[in-house]
Amino acid sequence: MDIAALIKTIVTPLVTHPDAIVIASHETSEYMAFDLTVAADDVGRVIGKQGRVAQAIRTIVYAVKSPYAKRIRLNILDAPQTASEAN
Repeated sequence: MDIAALIKTIVTPLVTHPDAIVIASHETSEYMAFDLTVAADDVGRVIGKQGRVAQAIRTIVYAVKSPYAKRIRLNILDAPQTASEAN
């Protein structure tokens, strides 16, 4: 199971800018970490009220049988601001 593809499949219907979804992976000593970045105005949709949507996404991702020997970690990151958004 490709974890990044699973994350993208779950997140795509939640956001208004699906082309802005970026998933990067890196390995730490304890986890195989996946960093999810979405458009700035979609962050609230992915996190949800009181983090409920984010927790549901993590529950699904963590429950999938992983091809990695380490535990999976999903980080939802703020989108970097462009120069036009900062002004």
